Amino acid sequence: MGISSVMVVGAGQMGGGIAQVMAAAGRKTYLNDVSMDLVKGRLDFIEKILEKDVGKGKITADVKAATLANLIPSADLKDAAGCDIVIEAIVENMDVKSKVFSTLDSVCKPEAILATNTSSLPITSIAATTKRPEKAIGMHFMNPVPVMKLVEIIRGLATTDEIYAAVKGLSEEIGKTPVEVRDVPGFISNRVLQMMINEAIYCLYEGVSTVEDIDTVMKLGMNHPMGPLQLADFIGLDTVLAIMNVLHEGYADSKYRPCPLLRQYVAAGWLGKKSGRGFYTYD
Repeated sequence: MGISSVMVVGAGQMGGGIAQVMAAAGRKTYLNDVSMDLVKGRLDFIEKILEKDVGKGKITADVKAATLANLIPSADLKDAAGCDIVIEAIVENMDVKSKVFSTLDSVCKPEAILATNTSSLPITSIAATTKRPEKAIGMHFMNPVPVMKLVEIIRGLATTDEIYAAVKGLSEEIGKTPVEVRDVPGFISNRVLQMMINEAIYCLYEGVSTVEDIDTVMKLGMNHPMGPLQLADFIGLDTVLAIMNVLHEGYADSKYRPCPLLRQYVAAGWLGKKSGRGFYTYD
């Protein structure tokens, strides 16, 4: 099945990135959020990024213009009525996602695919809030979306082979490398990554070393481009905690227990780069 029109729900960093790559690949793309101001703010940001890419010679002015022409602002989920696929990229909260999926199920055409960019929540549970669980699927992009090549594709219990093939094909057509993953808590990426981050926080919590030195060990010793504590700040410590809670609850295994220091930082509002303070401080 061909996919020519898309809605991305959520105009944050992830949603904006997904919308950008879809539009750049020639898809008519609605970028939706609860207010038009949020959407227009993200579209302005995308335009600035594209202008920088033109200046660096990465893309032409014509490519920039075509990408922007494919982006359509939306503050109403009913705009998804004619879309072939809707990709939800909102807050990592099951109740909120379920409400959005239920609404999309009622407004989208029967053959439309409903995808979620969730980083850890069960696809089967999200799909169960709709009357089309066979057309629901996980499509987990990596951040920043325009740069990172990986997409985890997660089939729910009812997801059909046809829907999986369509989403895999779309991923390849927009220049991504799809990897099929079972519907388990954290999938692959966050099951491995968040455990590393949580263990790094435990090293700090137990006084093994300083923030800077823990990150230096992983950068110079393991050739990681960014240390785990700095990466946690960029992800958002509230998001890290939410994923660790999903892992802890989903596997019922104490090895996934979030570090108490992580809980304390989140309670203090030290959420990382977006709040100005996490394991590091930011201007």
